[in-house]
Amino acid sequence: MSAVPVTVRLLDREFLVSCTEDERAGLAAAATLLDQKMRELRGTTRTVGFDRLAVLAALSLTHELVQMRERHAERERELTHSLGMLRRKLESALPPEA
Repeated sequence: MSAVPVTVRLLDREFLVSCTEDERAGLAAAATLLDQKMRELRGTTRTVGFDRLAVLAALSLTHELVQMRERHAERERELTHSLGMLRRKLESALPPEA
């Protein structure tokens, strides 16, 4: 699939980004989230430079992603442990195979 140019807006600035048609919706959602985070930071910090806001927003979103991945990994470990316990209970309740 070929790349198409897509315009995204961040803090009232336009950027032309290439992506495939399949990636277009995801890119738009990512740009909206980044724009929201940059606006939030602009309202709560003294930083006014676009580049600095972009870096702070990227760090903030990346931090959230890392935390979500860690929570996901912990839940996966808990699920694996619970399934192992359930399997052992089932095996002990079933008659031995002949």
